[in-house]
Amino acid sequence: MTKNNPQFFPIASPTTMSKTPQTNCQTDNTSLQVPLAIFYALFFLFGLSGNLLALWVFLRVHPKKNSVRIFLINLALADLLLVICLPFRVVYHSNNDRWVLPPLLCTMVGIIFYMNMYISIVLLGFISVDRYLKFQRSSCRRVFLHSRWSVLFCGVIWAVAFVCGICFTVLNREHGESQQCFQYKNLYKSKWKAYFNFAIVGMFWLVYGALVISYGRIGMNLLTASKEKPDFPNAAKYNKTAWKSFFVLFLFTICFVPYHSVRIFYIMSQITKDTSCEWISVLDKTNEVVLLLSAFNSCLDPVMYFLFCSSIRKVMLKIICNSFCQQNARGLNSSSDTPQELPNISAVVIIIQK
Repeated sequence: MTKNNPQFFPIASPTTMSKTPQTNCQTDNTSLQVPLAIFYALFFLFGLSGNLLALWVFLRVHPKKNSVRIFLINLALADLLLVICLPFRVVYHSNNDRWVLPPLLCTMVGIIFYMNMYISIVLLGFISVDRYLKFQRSSCRRVFLHSRWSVLFCGVIWAVAFVCGICFTVLNREHGESQQCFQYKNLYKSKWKAYFNFAIVGMFWLVYGALVISYGRIGMNLLTASKEKPDFPNAAKYNKTAWKSFFVLFLFTICFVPYHSVRIFYIMSQITKDTSCEWISVLDKTNEVVLLLSAFNSCLDPVMYFLFCSSIRKVMLKIICNSFCQQNARGLNSSSDTPQELPNISAVVIIIQK
């Protein structure tokens, strides 16, 4: 390779290539096995409980339909399907990165995991655009305000993701008898997979741009309004809403930007011939760590529901209040033989709601 045509990735020297060509590289993530298993187990517990609570509130407690609520229902469902895949990763990493289940199940778990991760990303993008159009009072807001269009958008997202998942399952021919599952794969002979992954990464950056523009403008406009008119009755509310918008953008950035930044280098290494094994090892370890951040988003989305959805806050406060009051009631009954007046739970709930 001449100096006028530099390589983007570290290339193995002829001597190294003869000893460790890319096809024979063995990645060793032993140091990450225990931390990955622990974190994925925690994400499963918190993500499962948080998203089940969110779905229960959206569907049973406060079933009123609007565009944002429909997006949030689908977002909670996608996060729920994602966290269901996490126990498989816990078992895999706990078993020294050995897959002991049927190979086809490995493919299906991987597809469901990534499919729902990107469904969540797209839905978060729709939510940001929805909020921005309503904030700007755009003429397009009627489309997003009507729940019928939101249902249609969500239906298209799920349909496209389902078709892509089926195609990947059918076209994948790498089941074999391998005991590895979520490992680095050479795609030099299956470049179509790499190109598809590049398209997905490109889609992410488009969605991220939409979030930056939407939440950035909402936050800056509200922050400016609260500073220019500090005596305005809603100035404090504007300031609070502005920082909530920045916080959501911050969470999205922390969870997904590192992964998709590394992903560019990762995919390129998969289709670049004679990439050094050292570079592959670095990319593989880094990919595992940043993927952990992306999975963490399934636990953070319920936090977003709590911030932006008053019905979620009210239900959670009711649950906490009822649990606290029942514990106090048991303590009073066990410590005294005489009847005592118990706290008025409904009154406490009303005070909290206010």
